[in-house]
Amino acid sequence: MLGTGLGKRIYTGDNLINISDIRYLPRWVVFIIDISILIVSLLLTYFVIMKMKSRPYDVFNYTQVSVMTVGINVLFMYLFKTYAGVIRHSTFIDLLKIMLSCLCTAAVLFILNLSFITFRGEKILLNSFIALYFLISAMFLFMFRLVVKEVFHFAREISRSDLKKRIMVLGTDEQSIAIARAILDNPKLPYHVVSFISTQDSTVGIGLPKILGKTIVSKDWFLKNTKEDLDIEGVIMVKESFEKEAMDEWIGYLLEKDLRILKAPSVQKLRSTDNANFIKTVQIEDLLNRKPIRLDNEEVKKRHFNREVLITGGAGSIGSEIINQVAKYSPSLVVVVDQAETPLYEVELQLREKFPHVKFVFVLADISNKQRIEPLFKKYNFSMVYHAAAYKHVPLVESNPQEAVRVNVLGSKNLATLSSQYNVNRFVMVSTDKAVNPTNVMGATKRVAELFVQSLQNLPENKTKFITTRFGNVLGSNGSVIPHFRKQIEKGGPITITHPDIVRYFMTIPEACELVLHAGIMGNGGEIYVFDMGQPVKILDLANRMIKLSGFEPETDIKIIFTGLRPGEKLYEELLSDDAKTLPTNHEKILISKDPVMSFEDINGLVMDMLASLETDTKFEAVAKIKTIVKEFKSNNSEYESLDK
Repeated sequence: MLGTGLGKRIYTGDNLINISDIRYLPRWVVFIIDISILIVSLLLTYFVIMKMKSRPYDVFNYTQVSVMTVGINVLFMYLFKTYAGVIRHSTFIDLLKIMLSCLCTAAVLFILNLSFITFRGEKILLNSFIALYFLISAMFLFMFRLVVKEVFHFAREISRSDLKKRIMVLGTDEQSIAIARAILDNPKLPYHVVSFISTQDSTVGIGLPKILGKTIVSKDWFLKNTKEDLDIEGVIMVKESFEKEAMDEWIGYLLEKDLRILKAPSVQKLRSTDNANFIKTVQIEDLLNRKPIRLDNEEVKKRHFNREVLITGGAGSIGSEIINQVAKYSPSLVVVVDQAETPLYEVELQLREKFPHVKFVFVLADISNKQRIEPLFKKYNFSMVYHAAAYKHVPLVESNPQEAVRVNVLGSKNLATLSSQYNVNRFVMVSTDKAVNPTNVMGATKRVAELFVQSLQNLPENKTKFITTRFGNVLGSNGSVIPHFRKQIEKGGPITITHPDIVRYFMTIPEACELVLHAGIMGNGGEIYVFDMGQPVKILDLANRMIKLSGFEPETDIKIIFTGLRPGEKLYEELLSDDAKTLPTNHEKILISKDPVMSFEDINGLVMDMLASLETDTKFEAVAKIKTIVKEFKSNNSEYESLDK
């Protein structure tokens, strides 16, 4: 069948027919071509045998022998359906069918020959004729398919390469070759593979062996040439093929050359997806991500399978990801609490579609309202409580400290005391690195919550294990710096940074939530877990890389403006307090921070005093009471600095 577009163009008189537009030849056309090849093979065999001064047949005449030979071959070609495949997509199976049909033809002719010799003492054909015909016919049928395949491939490359983006493939390993083959075999992709880049240093320029017909160029040759000399628009890489250090090094090279950086999934992921658009542009998250933590998922599954789980802040970035990870382990019930109506509704729609087998209950409630929360503990038998609800935006919380106390302190107090009262097995609180030596109200209120939650652990009647997780900035979370920068770039700039020297630790949302889940099963109660977050990232460097990855030049296309530190903001975040000690766990990337603790009587009295006058206190009075509890809380670039004098 010819493409419908091709038939229309012939009818309308368009003589510029592109061979790559032909979808495939009809089977009967392929069959006729194959028969023609058999006839040519037979004639060539006759010619060779005659040149050897031999008579190829004895019993039958030339016409009878020809009809018999071709007829037997056609019969086996029909039986093996050698004409059924699409020629330009011929595989080893198609070639095997041809070989079998020709081999069976030769075998039948040999058997007929042997029969006539046995009963009549004469040969139908010379054995050398049969063998030569087998070799020539099989070879010509092979060649026909290989030529058609190459012609279509060449025509497609020629006709579409000018319209596609010219790219190189980074690496010559199996993953990179498989991705290159996937690009070459998919005409819908807007990319044309020019060559491969060897990741090894070499003095050889061009001239290394080819892969898939594409030249391999050495690393040093690539680095010596400019973008214009290379005549490409971008480079594609398989992220899983590179260590983080090597990937960062190559990203640096490519950004210097102003090349577009593309990423492709591993071969395993490519096989498991039907999405043709598997090539994505490298994002800044790819550069900041580290090797994921690998822990005992079986133990996590045991802790959640067929259990009832409560998750607060479920409509937020962290809370919603915790739900996703918990739901994979088939809990009997997941109760999701949040006070943000629209985000909670959106999360509900997503989760019910993604996990139809899991029972969810979505509760619109404020965790500071104990009368609203306690009925949930009465009704359900929670095994795990994940507390991710909090006010977290530093400048906003700095201006509204009373609300921070109400949600971050009172809300945490309500959930923790109810968990102990109703014998919840484990209570896991999500905290922040801003709680360490806090310089802002948000971090200080989270530290108060940490102290209160820890104090419950040693109460005589308590059976709940209280666990705290503390980590840094989360990539892509609501209000985080990367989505903010991305929006500013989309608007054409400028990018606003508070200070040229400000640095932050980063981790991905799945990473953060995996830590939360594993901390829940590792803890014996009372621990604060901190995560080895690698090296801190300079926000100015982050902005520059994001601009370059978006195809722009910093300061030329997108300006960067420094606005000054915001109230309560630090230049450097800390994961451990000055007087904290760390203990190792059974995983090298997770540590226990041994921060100073307070007795329940002391912290409860201070918290109750603070909450008693919360409605009437001014914001300065509220902050002063927080400072009474958190002695190391020293305000920075804030109106509350006067309270520290």
